[in-house]
Amino acid sequence: MDRAQPMQELERELQQKVAQLAALREIGRAINAAWELKATLDLITRRTAEVMDVDSCSIYLLDESGQFLVLKATTGLAGAAVGHARLRLGEGLTGWAAQQGQAVAVADAAGDPRYKYLPETGERLFCSLLAVPLVNQGRVIGAVNVQTRSYHEYTSDEVELLSLIADLAAGALEKAMLYDQMQRQIAELSTLAEVSETVTSPLYPDEMLELIVEMAARVMHAKACSLLLLDEERGELVPRAIRGLNPAYRSQEPIRVGEGIAGLVAETGQLIAVDDVRHDRRYRYRAFARQEGLCSLLCVPLRVRERVIGVFNCYTGEPHHFTREEIALFSTLANQTALAIENARLATSAAVVREMHHRIKNNLQSVIMLLRLQMAEGRHVPPEELLQEAINRVQSIAAVHEVLSHRGLQMVDVKELLARVAGGVVQNMAPSDSHIELSIEGETFALPSRPATTLALVINELVQNAMEHAFVGRDRGRIAVELGQEEEHWLIAVRDDGVGLPDASAPQSGLQIAETLVAEDLHGELRFERREGTTATIRIPRQLSGAA
Repeated sequence: MDRAQPMQELERELQQKVAQLAALREIGRAINAAWELKATLDLITRRTAEVMDVDSCSIYLLDESGQFLVLKATTGLAGAAVGHARLRLGEGLTGWAAQQGQAVAVADAAGDPRYKYLPETGERLFCSLLAVPLVNQGRVIGAVNVQTRSYHEYTSDEVELLSLIADLAAGALEKAMLYDQMQRQIAELSTLAEVSETVTSPLYPDEMLELIVEMAARVMHAKACSLLLLDEERGELVPRAIRGLNPAYRSQEPIRVGEGIAGLVAETGQLIAVDDVRHDRRYRYRAFARQEGLCSLLCVPLRVRERVIGVFNCYTGEPHHFTREEIALFSTLANQTALAIENARLATSAAVVREMHHRIKNNLQSVIMLLRLQMAEGRHVPPEELLQEAINRVQSIAAVHEVLSHRGLQMVDVKELLARVAGGVVQNMAPSDSHIELSIEGETFALPSRPATTLALVINELVQNAMEHAFVGRDRGRIAVELGQEEEHWLIAVRDDGVGLPDASAPQSGLQIAETLVAEDLHGELRFERREGTTATIRIPRQLSGAA
Protein backbone atom coordinates (compact mmCIF):
# COMPACT_ATOMS: atom_id res chain seq x y z
CA MET A 1 0.00 0.00 0.00
CA ASP A 2 2.91 2.29 0.89
CA ARG A 3 4.58 1.52 -2.49
CA ALA A 4 1.30 2.04 -4.46
CA GLN A 5 0.96 5.72 -3.48
CA PRO A 6 4.35 6.86 -4.88
CA MET A 7 3.57 4.96 -8.06
CA GLN A 8 0.25 6.80 -8.46
CA GLU A 9 1.99 10.14 -7.94
CA LEU A 10 4.61 9.25 -10.55
CA GLU A 11 1.90 8.22 -13.02
CA ARG A 12 0.06 11.49 -12.41
CA GLU A 13 3.24 13.52 -12.93
CA LEU A 14 4.01 11.50 -16.07
CA GLN A 15 0.53 12.13 -17.45
CA GLN A 16 0.93 15.83 -16.66
CA LYS A 17 4.27 15.93 -18.49
CA VAL A 18 2.79 14.11 -21.48
CA ALA A 19 -0.09 16.62 -21.58
CA GLN A 20 2.35 19.53 -21.35
CA LEU A 21 4.51 18.11 -24.12
CA ALA A 22 1.44 17.59 -26.28
CA ALA A 23 0.42 21.17 -25.60
CA LEU A 24 3.92 22.41 -26.44
CA ARG A 25 3.85 20.49 -29.74
CA GLU A 26 0.44 22.01 -30.52
CA ILE A 27 1.65 25.51 -29.65
CA GLY A 28 4.80 24.97 -31.72
CA ARG A 29 2.85 23.83 -34.79
CA ALA A 30 0.35 26.67 -34.45
CA ILE A 31 3.10 29.24 -33.98
CA ASN A 32 5.02 28.04 -37.01
CA ALA A 33 1.87 28.25 -39.14
CA ALA A 34 1.12 31.85 -38.09
CA TRP A 35 2.63 34.78 -39.97
CA GLU A 36 0.77 37.91 -38.95
CA LEU A 37 1.96 39.43 -35.68
CA LYS A 38 -1.46 40.04 -34.14
CA ALA A 39 -2.64 36.51 -34.94
CA THR A 40 0.57 35.06 -33.50
CA LEU A 41 0.30 37.07 -30.29
CA ASP A 42 -3.36 36.15 -29.77
CA LEU A 43 -2.66 32.47 -30.37
CA ILE A 44 0.29 32.33 -27.93
CA THR A 45 -1.57 34.06 -25.08
CA ARG A 46 -4.74 32.01 -25.55
CA ARG A 47 -3.05 28.57 -25.76
CA THR A 48 -0.64 29.38 -22.89
CA ALA A 49 -3.52 30.34 -20.58
CA GLU A 50 -5.29 27.07 -21.47
CA VAL A 51 -2.22 24.84 -21.01
CA MET A 52 -1.15 26.40 -17.71
CA ASP A 53 -4.73 26.73 -16.38
CA VAL A 54 -4.29 30.40 -15.41
CA ASP A 55 -6.68 33.37 -15.43
CA SER A 56 -4.55 35.63 -17.62
CA CYS A 57 -1.62 35.48 -20.01
CA SER A 58 -0.07 38.68 -21.40
CA ILE A 59 2.79 39.50 -23.77
CA TYR A 60 4.83 42.71 -23.62
CA LEU A 61 7.25 43.60 -26.45
CA LEU A 62 10.09 46.11 -26.41
CA ASP A 63 9.42 49.24 -28.43
CA GLU A 64 11.82 50.59 -31.04
CA SER A 65 13.73 52.65 -28.48
CA GLY A 66 14.42 49.55 -26.38
CA GLN A 67 13.34 51.45 -23.27
CA PHE A 68 9.69 50.47 -22.89
CA LEU A 69 7.74 47.23 -22.79
CA VAL A 70 4.36 47.71 -24.48
CA LEU A 71 1.39 45.43 -23.82
CA LYS A 72 0.63 43.73 -27.17
CA ALA A 73 -1.76 40.90 -26.28
CA THR A 74 -3.66 39.59 -23.24
CA THR A 75 -6.42 37.18 -22.26
CA GLY A 76 -7.29 38.65 -18.86
CA LEU A 77 -6.30 42.31 -18.69
CA ALA A 78 -8.41 45.17 -20.08
CA GLY A 79 -8.52 45.00 -23.87
CA ALA A 80 -8.35 48.81 -24.14
CA ALA A 81 -4.88 48.69 -22.56
CA VAL A 82 -3.40 46.74 -25.49
CA GLY A 83 -0.98 48.98 -27.37
CA HIS A 84 -1.08 51.64 -24.63
CA ALA A 85 0.00 50.12 -21.28
CA ARG A 86 3.77 50.50 -20.94
CA LEU A 87 6.48 49.54 -18.47
CA ARG A 88 10.03 50.84 -18.51
CA LEU A 89 12.59 48.10 -18.98
CA GLY A 90 13.32 46.96 -15.41
CA GLU A 91 10.05 48.40 -14.05
CA GLY A 92 7.59 46.04 -12.33
CA LEU A 93 7.97 42.28 -12.09
CA THR A 94 7.56 41.80 -15.86
CA GLY A 95 10.07 44.58 -16.61
CA TRP A 96 12.48 43.07 -14.10
CA ALA A 97 12.27 39.63 -15.79
CA ALA A 98 13.00 41.20 -19.19
CA GLN A 99 15.92 43.28 -17.91
CA GLN A 100 17.52 40.47 -15.87
CA GLY A 101 16.83 37.82 -18.49
CA GLN A 102 15.42 35.39 -15.92
CA ALA A 103 12.06 34.21 -14.57
CA VAL A 104 10.35 35.69 -11.53
CA ALA A 105 7.45 34.02 -9.68
CA VAL A 106 5.48 35.68 -6.84
CA ALA A 107 2.43 34.22 -5.07
CA ASP A 108 1.26 37.72 -3.94
CA ALA A 109 2.48 40.14 -6.62
CA ALA A 110 1.13 43.34 -5.04
CA GLY A 111 3.19 42.63 -1.92
CA ASP A 112 6.49 42.50 -3.82
CA PRO A 113 8.48 45.80 -3.80
CA ARG A 114 9.21 45.38 -7.53
CA TYR A 115 5.47 45.33 -8.39
CA LYS A 116 4.19 48.16 -10.60
CA TYR A 117 0.44 48.70 -10.94
CA LEU A 118 -0.85 49.91 -14.31
CA PRO A 119 -4.39 51.28 -13.69
CA GLU A 120 -5.47 50.99 -17.33
CA THR A 121 -4.94 47.22 -17.29
CA GLY A 122 -7.33 46.45 -14.40
CA GLU A 123 -4.87 43.93 -12.96
CA ARG A 124 -5.94 44.54 -9.34
CA LEU A 125 -8.18 41.50 -9.95
CA PHE A 126 -5.13 39.24 -9.95
CA CYS A 127 -2.95 38.01 -7.12
CA SER A 128 -0.07 35.79 -8.28
CA LEU A 129 2.28 36.49 -11.19
CA LEU A 130 4.90 34.52 -13.11
CA ALA A 131 6.95 36.35 -15.74
CA VAL A 132 9.73 35.09 -18.05
CA PRO A 133 11.77 36.95 -20.70
CA LEU A 134 11.28 36.48 -24.44
CA VAL A 135 14.78 35.93 -25.81
CA ASN A 136 15.68 35.29 -29.46
CA GLN A 137 19.30 34.64 -30.48
CA GLY A 138 20.54 36.11 -27.22
CA ARG A 139 18.53 39.31 -27.56
CA VAL A 140 15.63 40.19 -25.25
CA ILE A 141 12.59 41.24 -27.30
CA GLY A 142 10.01 41.33 -24.48
CA ALA A 143 8.41 39.24 -21.73
CA VAL A 144 5.41 37.00 -21.15
CA ASN A 145 3.54 36.67 -17.86
CA VAL A 146 0.71 34.57 -16.42
CA GLN A 147 -1.52 35.54 -13.49
CA THR A 148 -4.15 33.96 -11.26
CA ARG A 149 -6.89 35.61 -9.25
CA SER A 150 -6.11 33.49 -6.17
CA TYR A 151 -2.92 33.09 -4.15
CA HIS A 152 -0.72 30.57 -5.98
CA GLU A 153 2.81 29.24 -5.41
CA TYR A 154 4.31 28.49 -8.85
CA THR A 155 6.18 25.19 -9.03
CA SER A 156 9.51 24.73 -10.79
CA ASP A 157 7.68 22.69 -13.43
CA GLU A 158 5.33 25.63 -14.16
CA VAL A 159 8.29 28.01 -14.40
CA GLU A 160 10.02 25.57 -16.75
CA LEU A 161 6.89 25.15 -18.87
CA LEU A 162 6.37 28.90 -19.34
CA SER A 163 10.08 29.27 -20.13
CA LEU A 164 9.80 26.61 -22.85
CA ILE A 165 6.71 28.34 -24.30
CA ALA A 166 8.61 31.66 -24.24
CA ASP A 167 11.54 30.09 -26.11
CA LEU A 168 9.17 28.80 -28.79
CA ALA A 169 7.27 32.04 -28.93
CA ALA A 170 10.29 34.37 -29.19
CA GLY A 171 11.42 33.00 -32.56
CA ALA A 172 7.88 33.01 -33.92
CA LEU A 173 7.29 36.57 -32.73
CA GLU A 174 10.55 37.76 -34.31
CA LYS A 175 9.43 36.16 -37.60
CA ALA A 176 5.97 37.71 -37.33
CA MET A 177 7.43 41.14 -36.52
CA LEU A 178 9.67 40.94 -39.60
CA TYR A 179 6.68 39.92 -41.72
CA ASP A 180 4.58 42.74 -40.25
CA GLN A 181 7.37 45.21 -40.94
CA MET A 182 7.67 43.95 -44.51
CA GLN A 183 3.91 44.37 -45.08
CA ARG A 184 4.10 47.88 -43.64
CA GLN A 185 6.98 48.79 -45.93
CA ILE A 186 5.09 47.45 -48.95
CA ALA A 187 2.08 49.60 -48.02
CA GLU A 188 4.35 52.61 -47.47
CA LEU A 189 6.09 52.15 -50.81
CA SER A 190 2.73 51.77 -52.52
CA THR A 191 1.54 55.01 -50.94
CA LEU A 192 4.75 56.81 -51.90
CA ALA A 193 4.27 55.58 -55.47
CA GLU A 194 0.68 56.88 -55.39
CA VAL A 195 1.89 60.23 -54.07
CA SER A 196 4.54 60.42 -56.80
CA GLU A 197 1.87 59.72 -59.40
CA THR A 198 -0.42 62.31 -57.83
CA VAL A 199 2.15 65.11 -57.79
CA THR A 200 2.81 64.63 -61.51
CA SER A 201 -0.86 64.34 -62.48
CA PRO A 202 -2.82 67.21 -64.09
CA LEU A 203 -4.87 67.86 -60.96
CA TYR A 204 -5.61 71.30 -59.60
CA PRO A 205 -3.44 72.06 -56.52
CA ASP A 206 -6.31 71.82 -54.00
CA GLU A 207 -7.48 68.47 -55.40
CA MET A 208 -3.89 67.20 -55.28
CA LEU A 209 -3.44 68.25 -51.65
CA GLU A 210 -6.74 66.66 -50.55
CA LEU A 211 -5.66 63.38 -52.17
CA ILE A 212 -2.21 63.46 -50.58
CA VAL A 213 -3.68 64.12 -47.12
CA GLU A 214 -6.09 61.22 -47.57
CA MET A 215 -3.24 58.85 -48.53
CA ALA A 216 -1.08 60.09 -45.64
CA ALA A 217 -3.85 59.37 -43.13
CA ARG A 218 -4.21 55.87 -44.57
CA VAL A 219 -0.54 54.89 -44.54
CA MET A 220 0.09 56.42 -41.10
CA HIS A 221 -3.04 54.74 -39.64
CA ALA A 222 -3.92 58.22 -38.38
CA LYS A 223 -7.19 59.48 -36.99
CA ALA A 224 -6.69 62.76 -38.84
CA CYS A 225 -4.24 64.70 -40.99
CA SER A 226 -4.07 68.36 -41.96
CA LEU A 227 -1.89 70.42 -44.27
CA LEU A 228 -1.31 74.12 -43.63
CA LEU A 229 0.44 76.49 -46.05
CA LEU A 230 2.29 79.64 -45.06
CA ASP A 231 0.81 82.99 -46.05
CA GLU A 232 4.11 84.88 -46.12
CA GLU A 233 2.48 88.30 -46.38
CA ARG A 234 0.51 87.81 -43.13
CA GLY A 235 2.93 85.43 -41.45
CA GLU A 236 0.12 82.94 -40.82
CA LEU A 237 -0.49 79.24 -41.48
CA VAL A 238 -3.67 78.62 -43.47
CA PRO A 239 -5.41 75.17 -43.61
CA ARG A 240 -5.51 73.96 -47.24
CA ALA A 241 -6.42 70.26 -46.88
CA ILE A 242 -7.84 68.17 -44.01
CA ARG A 243 -8.84 64.55 -43.46
CA GLY A 244 -10.78 63.17 -40.49
CA LEU A 245 -11.39 66.60 -38.95
CA ASN A 246 -14.53 68.66 -38.47
CA PRO A 247 -14.76 71.42 -41.13
CA ALA A 248 -14.77 73.88 -38.21
CA TYR A 249 -11.01 73.25 -38.07
CA ARG A 250 -10.63 75.57 -41.06
CA SER A 251 -12.30 78.46 -39.23
CA GLN A 252 -10.10 78.30 -36.12
CA GLU A 253 -8.06 81.39 -35.25
CA PRO A 254 -5.05 81.51 -37.63
CA ILE A 255 -1.70 80.28 -36.31
CA ARG A 256 1.09 82.82 -36.64
CA VAL A 257 4.68 81.77 -37.33
CA GLY A 258 6.40 81.14 -34.00
CA GLU A 259 3.13 80.52 -32.11
CA GLY A 260 1.82 77.09 -31.12
CA ILE A 261 3.35 73.80 -32.21
CA ALA A 262 2.71 74.31 -35.93
CA GLY A 263 4.02 77.88 -35.74
CA LEU A 264 7.23 76.70 -34.05
CA VAL A 265 7.77 74.05 -36.74
CA ALA A 266 7.23 76.70 -39.44
CA GLU A 267 9.69 79.04 -37.71
CA THR A 268 12.48 76.54 -36.93
CA GLY A 269 12.02 74.04 -39.75
CA GLN A 270 12.31 71.23 -37.15
CA LEU A 271 9.62 68.57 -36.62
CA ILE A 272 7.83 68.23 -33.27
CA ALA A 273 6.18 65.07 -31.87
CA VAL A 274 3.72 65.45 -28.97
CA ASP A 275 2.38 62.60 -26.83
CA ASP A 276 -0.91 64.35 -25.98
CA VAL A 277 -1.92 67.71 -27.48
CA ARG A 278 -4.88 67.93 -25.07
CA HIS A 279 -2.45 68.71 -22.24
CA ASP A 280 0.37 70.46 -24.10
CA ARG A 281 0.25 74.23 -23.48
CA ARG A 282 1.97 74.92 -26.79
CA TYR A 283 -0.99 73.49 -28.71
CA ARG A 284 -3.47 76.24 -29.63
CA TYR A 285 -6.63 74.17 -30.09
CA ARG A 286 -6.75 72.02 -26.94
CA ALA A 287 -10.55 72.30 -26.53
CA PHE A 288 -11.04 71.35 -30.18
CA ALA A 289 -8.68 68.38 -29.73
CA ARG A 290 -10.69 67.08 -26.78
CA GLN A 291 -13.92 67.52 -28.74
CA GLU A 292 -12.54 65.70 -31.80
CA GLY A 293 -10.76 62.95 -29.84
CA LEU A 294 -7.25 63.95 -30.97
CA CYS A 295 -4.29 62.86 -28.87
CA SER A 296 -0.74 62.44 -30.22
CA LEU A 297 0.62 64.75 -32.93
CA LEU A 298 3.49 64.58 -35.39
CA CYS A 299 4.06 67.96 -37.06
CA VAL A 300 6.71 68.18 -39.81
CA PRO A 301 7.74 71.13 -41.99
CA LEU A 302 7.03 71.41 -45.71
CA ARG A 303 10.36 72.61 -46.97
CA VAL A 304 11.68 73.60 -50.41
CA ARG A 305 15.38 74.48 -50.70
CA GLU A 306 15.67 75.30 -46.98
CA ARG A 307 12.55 77.49 -47.16
CA VAL A 308 9.54 76.42 -45.09
CA ILE A 309 6.29 76.82 -47.04
CA GLY A 310 3.96 75.12 -44.54
CA VAL A 311 3.47 72.20 -42.13
CA PHE A 312 1.98 68.69 -42.33
CA ASN A 313 0.14 67.32 -39.24
CA CYS A 314 -0.61 63.70 -38.33
CA TYR A 315 -2.94 63.00 -35.37
CA THR A 316 -3.74 59.77 -33.52
CA GLY A 317 -6.82 59.13 -31.42
CA GLU A 318 -4.87 57.39 -28.64
CA PRO A 319 -1.51 58.06 -26.94
CA HIS A 320 1.18 57.03 -29.41
CA HIS A 321 4.96 57.21 -29.51
CA PHE A 322 5.98 57.90 -33.11
CA THR A 323 8.79 55.58 -34.17
CA ARG A 324 11.81 56.55 -36.26
CA GLU A 325 10.30 54.69 -39.21
CA GLU A 326 6.99 56.56 -38.89
CA ILE A 327 8.76 59.90 -38.65
CA ALA A 328 10.93 59.07 -41.67
CA LEU A 329 7.89 58.00 -43.71
CA PHE A 330 5.83 61.09 -42.85
CA SER A 331 8.82 63.35 -43.50
CA THR A 332 9.26 61.74 -46.93
CA LEU A 333 5.58 62.39 -47.69
CA ALA A 334 6.02 66.00 -46.57
CA ASN A 335 9.09 66.49 -48.79
CA GLN A 336 7.30 65.12 -51.86
CA THR A 337 4.25 67.26 -51.10
CA ALA A 338 6.38 70.41 -50.75
CA LEU A 339 7.98 69.76 -54.14
CA ALA A 340 4.55 69.18 -55.69
CA ILE A 341 3.27 72.48 -54.26
CA GLU A 342 6.30 74.35 -55.56
CA ASN A 343 5.93 72.79 -59.02
CA ALA A 344 2.23 73.70 -59.06
CA ARG A 345 3.09 77.28 -58.09
CA LEU A 346 5.66 77.53 -60.87
CA ALA A 347 3.17 76.17 -63.39
CA THR A 348 0.52 78.57 -62.15
CA SER A 349 2.97 81.49 -62.35
CA ALA A 350 3.75 80.65 -65.98
CA ALA A 351 0.03 80.48 -66.76
CA VAL A 352 -0.50 83.82 -64.99
CA VAL A 353 2.24 85.46 -67.05
CA ARG A 354 0.71 84.19 -70.29
CA GLU A 355 -2.79 85.29 -69.24
CA MET A 356 -1.66 88.73 -68.10
CA HIS A 357 0.33 89.23 -71.31
CA HIS A 358 -2.82 88.45 -73.33
CA ARG A 359 -4.99 90.80 -71.26
CA ILE A 360 -2.51 93.67 -71.22
CA LYS A 361 -2.14 93.44 -75.01
CA ASN A 362 -5.94 93.59 -75.42
CA ASN A 363 -6.26 96.49 -73.01
CA LEU A 364 -3.47 98.47 -74.66
CA GLN A 365 -5.32 98.03 -77.93
CA SER A 366 -8.42 99.46 -76.21
CA VAL A 367 -6.40 102.46 -75.02
CA ILE A 368 -5.06 103.05 -78.55
CA MET A 369 -8.60 102.87 -79.96
CA LEU A 370 -9.89 105.41 -77.45
CA LEU A 371 -7.01 107.79 -78.09
CA ARG A 372 -7.60 107.58 -81.85
CA LEU A 373 -11.29 108.39 -81.34
CA GLN A 374 -10.26 111.34 -79.23
CA MET A 375 -7.88 112.56 -81.97
CA ALA A 376 -10.62 112.21 -84.64
CA GLU A 377 -13.03 114.46 -82.72
CA GLY A 378 -11.10 117.57 -83.60
CA ARG A 379 -12.22 119.29 -80.39
CA HIS A 380 -10.47 122.52 -79.46
CA VAL A 381 -9.86 121.94 -75.78
CA PRO A 382 -6.80 122.50 -73.62
CA PRO A 383 -4.19 119.69 -73.79
CA GLU A 384 -4.50 119.24 -70.00
CA GLU A 385 -8.18 118.29 -70.38
CA LEU A 386 -7.42 115.80 -73.14
CA LEU A 387 -4.68 114.24 -71.06
CA GLN A 388 -6.95 114.03 -68.01
CA GLU A 389 -9.58 112.17 -70.04
CA ALA A 390 -6.94 109.74 -71.32
CA ILE A 391 -5.61 109.24 -67.77
CA ASN A 392 -9.10 108.46 -66.49
CA ARG A 393 -9.63 105.84 -69.21
CA VAL A 394 -6.31 104.14 -68.53
CA GLN A 395 -7.04 104.18 -64.79
CA SER A 396 -10.39 102.47 -65.46
CA ILE A 397 -8.57 99.59 -67.12
CA ALA A 398 -6.01 99.55 -64.29
CA ALA A 399 -8.87 99.24 -61.76
CA VAL A 400 -9.90 95.95 -63.37
CA HIS A 401 -6.41 94.52 -62.87
CA GLU A 402 -6.30 95.84 -59.31
CA VAL A 403 -9.47 93.90 -58.46
CA LEU A 404 -8.18 90.82 -60.28
CA SER A 405 -4.95 90.92 -58.29
CA HIS A 406 -6.97 90.61 -55.07
CA ARG A 407 -9.78 88.32 -56.20
CA GLY A 408 -8.03 85.98 -58.65
CA LEU A 409 -7.78 85.84 -62.41
CA GLN A 410 -11.27 84.69 -63.32
CA MET A 411 -14.12 86.92 -62.09
CA VAL A 412 -14.32 90.59 -61.13
CA ASP A 413 -16.53 91.97 -58.35
CA VAL A 414 -18.45 94.68 -60.21
CA LYS A 415 -19.39 96.81 -57.19
CA GLU A 416 -15.80 96.97 -56.00
CA LEU A 417 -14.62 97.75 -59.54
CA LEU A 418 -17.11 100.59 -60.11
CA ALA A 419 -16.27 102.10 -56.74
CA ARG A 420 -12.62 102.29 -57.80
CA VAL A 421 -13.41 103.67 -61.28
CA ALA A 422 -15.99 106.28 -60.25
CA GLY A 423 -13.99 107.26 -57.19
CA GLY A 424 -10.89 107.82 -59.31
CA VAL A 425 -12.72 110.02 -61.82
CA VAL A 426 -14.31 112.18 -59.11
CA GLN A 427 -11.01 112.57 -57.29
CA ASN A 428 -9.14 113.53 -60.49
CA MET A 429 -11.74 115.96 -61.86
CA ALA A 430 -13.33 117.66 -58.85
CA PRO A 431 -12.03 121.21 -58.22
CA SER A 432 -10.33 121.63 -54.88
CA ASP A 433 -13.09 123.97 -53.56
CA SER A 434 -16.02 121.69 -54.57
CA HIS A 435 -17.81 118.90 -52.72
CA ILE A 436 -19.07 116.08 -54.95
CA GLU A 437 -20.68 113.19 -53.03
CA LEU A 438 -20.33 109.73 -54.61
CA SER A 439 -22.24 106.57 -53.60
CA ILE A 440 -22.22 103.00 -54.92
CA GLU A 441 -25.47 101.19 -54.13
CA GLY A 442 -27.18 97.83 -54.72
CA GLU A 443 -26.19 94.15 -54.70
CA THR A 444 -22.97 93.26 -56.47
CA PHE A 445 -22.45 90.66 -59.19
CA ALA A 446 -19.39 89.26 -60.96
CA LEU A 447 -18.17 89.51 -64.56
CA PRO A 448 -15.22 87.99 -66.40
CA SER A 449 -12.31 90.37 -66.95
CA ARG A 450 -13.07 91.27 -70.60
CA PRO A 451 -16.68 92.54 -70.16
CA ALA A 452 -15.63 94.00 -66.78
CA THR A 453 -12.97 96.10 -68.55
CA THR A 454 -15.54 97.36 -71.07
CA LEU A 455 -18.01 98.22 -68.30
CA ALA A 456 -15.27 100.07 -66.40
CA LEU A 457 -14.60 102.22 -69.50
CA VAL A 458 -18.33 102.96 -69.92
CA ILE A 459 -18.74 104.02 -66.27
CA ASN A 460 -15.62 106.15 -66.64
CA GLU A 461 -17.20 108.01 -69.59
CA LEU A 462 -20.53 108.49 -67.81
CA VAL A 463 -19.06 109.76 -64.55
CA GLN A 464 -16.57 111.90 -66.44
CA ASN A 465 -19.46 113.40 -68.46
CA ALA A 466 -21.35 114.16 -65.23
CA MET A 467 -18.30 115.84 -63.72
CA GLU A 468 -17.83 118.00 -66.83
CA HIS A 469 -21.45 119.11 -67.45
CA ALA A 470 -23.78 118.37 -64.52
CA PHE A 471 -22.45 120.81 -61.92
CA VAL A 472 -21.69 123.93 -63.98
CA GLY A 473 -21.78 126.96 -61.70
CA ARG A 474 -22.15 124.77 -58.56
CA ASP A 475 -19.63 123.67 -55.93
CA ARG A 476 -21.77 120.80 -54.63
CA GLY A 477 -23.42 117.78 -56.20
CA ARG A 478 -24.20 114.10 -55.93
CA ILE A 479 -23.44 111.14 -58.21
CA ALA A 480 -24.88 107.69 -57.48
CA VAL A 481 -23.97 104.42 -59.21
CA GLU A 482 -26.75 101.88 -58.62
CA LEU A 483 -26.65 98.14 -59.35
CA GLY A 484 -29.81 96.12 -59.96
CA GLN A 485 -31.12 93.14 -61.90
CA GLU A 486 -33.97 91.87 -64.02
CA GLU A 487 -34.75 88.30 -64.92
CA GLU A 488 -32.32 88.26 -67.86
CA HIS A 489 -30.33 91.48 -67.44
CA TRP A 490 -27.99 93.28 -65.10
CA LEU A 491 -28.76 96.97 -64.60
CA ILE A 492 -26.23 99.69 -63.86
CA ALA A 493 -27.49 103.27 -63.47
CA VAL A 494 -25.40 106.43 -63.10
CA ARG A 495 -27.47 109.30 -61.61
CA ASP A 496 -26.54 112.88 -60.88
CA ASP A 497 -28.54 115.77 -59.43
CA GLY A 498 -27.05 118.33 -61.84
CA VAL A 499 -28.47 120.52 -64.62
CA GLY A 500 -29.30 117.62 -66.95
CA LEU A 501 -28.09 116.57 -70.38
CA PRO A 502 -26.52 119.14 -72.70
CA ASP A 503 -28.18 120.07 -76.01
CA ALA A 504 -28.87 116.91 -78.03
CA SER A 505 -27.70 118.68 -81.16
CA ALA A 506 -24.17 118.62 -79.84
CA PRO A 507 -23.45 114.97 -79.03
CA GLN A 508 -20.61 114.36 -76.59
CA SER A 509 -17.79 112.10 -77.78
CA GLY A 510 -17.53 110.36 -74.42
CA LEU A 511 -21.20 109.37 -74.53
CA GLN A 512 -20.83 108.14 -78.11
CA ILE A 513 -17.91 105.98 -76.97
CA ALA A 514 -20.02 104.64 -74.10
CA GLU A 515 -22.95 103.80 -76.39
CA THR A 516 -20.65 102.02 -78.85
CA LEU A 517 -18.97 99.96 -76.11
CA VAL A 518 -22.30 98.94 -74.54
CA ALA A 519 -23.84 97.93 -77.88
CA GLU A 520 -20.90 96.20 -79.53
CA ASP A 521 -18.87 94.73 -76.67
CA LEU A 522 -21.52 94.16 -73.99
CA HIS A 523 -24.45 93.41 -76.35
CA GLY A 524 -26.63 95.67 -74.25
CA GLU A 525 -28.22 99.10 -74.42
CA LEU A 526 -27.59 102.51 -72.88
CA ARG A 527 -30.46 104.94 -72.27
CA PHE A 528 -30.48 108.50 -70.92
CA GLU A 529 -33.24 110.21 -68.96
CA ARG A 530 -33.41 113.82 -67.81
CA ARG A 531 -35.37 114.26 -64.61
CA GLU A 532 -33.98 116.14 -61.61
CA GLY A 533 -30.57 115.67 -63.19
CA THR A 534 -29.48 112.94 -65.58
CA THR A 535 -29.82 109.15 -65.30
CA ALA A 536 -27.87 106.86 -67.63
CA THR A 537 -29.07 103.22 -67.44
CA ILE A 538 -27.07 100.31 -68.83
CA ARG A 539 -28.81 96.97 -69.48
CA ILE A 540 -26.50 94.03 -70.22
CA PRO A 541 -27.35 90.30 -70.56
CA ARG A 542 -26.76 88.20 -67.44
CA GLN A 543 -25.17 85.64 -69.76
CA LEU A 544 -22.03 87.79 -69.64
CA SER A 545 -21.39 86.50 -66.10
CA GLY A 546 -20.58 83.13 -67.62
CA ALA A 547 -18.59 84.48 -70.57
CA ALA A 548 -15.10 83.18 -71.14
